[in-house]
Amino acid sequence: MQRVLVLNGPNLNLLGTREPEVYGATTLADLERNLTAWGERLGLEVAPFQSNHEGALIDRLHDERNGVDGVVINAGALTHTSYALHDAIVATSLPTVEVHISNVMKREAWRRHSVIAPACLASIYGRGITGYRDAMRALVNLTTAPPEPLIYGETEHQVMDLRIPAGAGPHPVGIFLHGGFWRGEWGRDTIDTLAVALYRRGWMTANVEYRRLDTGGGWPISGVDVLDAIETLQARSDVDPDRLVLVGHSAGAQLALTAAAAATTPPALVVGLAPITDLAAAHAEGLDGGIVELYMDGAPEDREAAYSAASPIASPSPSLHRLMIHGDADTLVPASQSRSYVTAAAAAGAEVEYVELAGAGHFHVLDPGGEAWAHVLRALPN
Repeated sequence: MQRVLVLNGPNLNLLGTREPEVYGATTLADLERNLTAWGERLGLEVAPFQSNHEGALIDRLHDERNGVDGVVINAGALTHTSYALHDAIVATSLPTVEVHISNVMKREAWRRHSVIAPACLASIYGRGITGYRDAMRALVNLTTAPPEPLIYGETEHQVMDLRIPAGAGPHPVGIFLHGGFWRGEWGRDTIDTLAVALYRRGWMTANVEYRRLDTGGGWPISGVDVLDAIETLQARSDVDPDRLVLVGHSAGAQLALTAAAAATTPPALVVGLAPITDLAAAHAEGLDGGIVELYMDGAPEDREAAYSAASPIASPSPSLHRLMIHGDADTLVPASQSRSYVTAAAAAGAEVEYVELAGAGHFHVLDPGGEAWAHVLRALPN
């Protein structure tokens, strides 16, 4: 992928002045400068275009059908009404990712339905303007290493993206669990670059979506989903059960560690990247504005047993092989979450390899070219 068209629809020319409490203070010109910079980091040339007119957006799609490799689109209110835009995306056969600045799932009911989403590879919302960066990254990952979706439950949120290397197998498999404080607006695209990086090393990868807050999840449902996904993979004949690895980031690491301890067949390795390990401490620290109480459906003093079950620090299994990596400059999940876990594990006779990265923040550990990933690769089973 080399060139991406970024389409912005009605009223997005007023970014920076239009409802800044919803859309932020970034202007369209600022956004387009950011798009260029983000594109350069991804090796992309970005072609931005904005119009308040449906026909102009459709014409631009038609004009660029042989000139770009993919599309990122924020159709504004046309998202909810324009079947013509849906048809134009289908007709041009351009891989497309939908993006919205605000969390449309928490706004008026009419904003929660997108008629263009079925024509898109993915929909990203509620992340501010950085959602455009994430949309471009998702576009690259989904087109350069297309996954095979595998449903493991009864809802649309119980799905994983499989990438299967050539050959009959059985293959080593890396299971990836994204973070985002269990919120619905943060999905598996956030960790997909690591899944693609491992796939390109000859591994099968499974990037798991699970039910989160706003999508029917919370504890223990999210944890049950992860266990179901692991067992679904363990039952496959093309998976090597002796080389099954869990990689979780942030809230996803909380799920990875609890699932690994509960699994009938433990994984060969659990990797916690900036993990949340102690839910009571996370609640006391007010992580992400008090999200833990929502996830746990109550405070620690009211749900002591549930907090214990959801907190990896409460039962660090001696049989698990664990690698924990945390940045000492992480302001979203403090490194004390990992340090406390290592101390508790040692007291329980369980070994944990711990790496603390100087100057690294919460998302540095997701860089496949960074120090954290080098430690993960070194720890993988042969």
